[in-house]
Amino acid sequence: MTTEKPGRTGVWLIGARGSVATTTVVGALAVREGLAGTTGMVTALEPFTATDLPEIGELVFGGHDIAEVPWGQKAEVLVEAGVLPAHVVQAVAGDLKDAEGDLRPAPVSGHAGRDAERIADDLTAFAERHGLDRTVVVHVASTEPAAGPHPSHQDADALAARLAAGEAVLPPSSLYAWAAMAAGCAYVDFTPSTGARLPALAQLADRQRVPFAGRDGKTGETLVKSVLAPMFALRNLRVGSWSSVNLLGGGDGATLAEPGANTAKTASKTEVLHSILGYLPEGQVRIDEVADLGDAKTAWDLVTFTGFLGARMRLDFTWSGIDSALAAPLVLDLARLTSRAHQVGRAGALEELAFFFKDPHGHGPHDLPSQWHRLCAFAAELAPAA
Repeated sequence: MTTEKPGRTGVWLIGARGSVATTTVVGALAVREGLAGTTGMVTALEPFTATDLPEIGELVFGGHDIAEVPWGQKAEVLVEAGVLPAHVVQAVAGDLKDAEGDLRPAPVSGHAGRDAERIADDLTAFAERHGLDRTVVVHVASTEPAAGPHPSHQDADALAARLAAGEAVLPPSSLYAWAAMAAGCAYVDFTPSTGARLPALAQLADRQRVPFAGRDGKTGETLVKSVLAPMFALRNLRVGSWSSVNLLGGGDGATLAEPGANTAKTASKTEVLHSILGYLPEGQVRIDEVADLGDAKTAWDLVTFTGFLGARMRLDFTWSGIDSALAAPLVLDLARLTSRAHQVGRAGALEELAFFFKDPHGHGPHDLPSQWHRLCAFAAELAPAA
């Protein structure tokens, strides 16, 4: 295992002017200045502190977005919404303004090949400008509808040819994944969008010797499911139904009001139960927009189950949280772990990071305890040689 220091790591955020990205950057600056602790960050725990991860204060941020709202202005909106503390935003306002210089408009020319080249060029210039050893591209933009099958998605060479000819049909998340890998960067998809899930992108990652991880950060109601569902399985209690109603405000709520994006998200949330229980109980997952909730989200779950001699029972719970405050520390965790994995030579899907995702790459367990043990073993692999 390498004993080299992690060097400088860049974190390039797709959807950089959104709530999750802004909270991530403000949080990292606050930790660097000693204004905030690392509550919510998994990598602040043992055994990750001995893994030679890049320091939070040394991360360099940039990103793409179609929006133009400045980070400082977005941060003030999040203060008003109760997401960010006003004194922290005021204290890091100067650093936040400086970091704004590394944001770039998302290329939307309509020619996928040229857009991919532009993204890759922005990533390369970012790395050169800051003397970065490696860059992790993290997708935190709005959820997209699921991508349909296409022959070029199966083969990297065929997809490259179609990109060059301007004929490629790729969802934006996959275009960013392609451009990131082509530029030698790791890629993390924190959304349920297609991202690097296409076989052609897995091939490209292997060729470029870069790692990728995803999909769909596990921050709220599904996190609770991944803890409770194993309880029923291990106690041999039959779950008859599991119904979930998720109420979201803010940008997520507006995006998921669109049927295609809603379907992609509900599919991601449903997979957890099927994987853990071995069957899919009756019931539905609903996601509804409630604009007045702002950046908060509330989920109500009703579980019915059968015990000894057919006794019928139920469990219900309510989860209320602030999405950006739950997601941002995990974005930092994933950037640090993926950068270190890249440093030690890992390429392809990082299945060991399933702990962080609703619909992770690979065929590993979905229950949180098993995922935790696998993640800790991964930390040991990343640790420097004694």
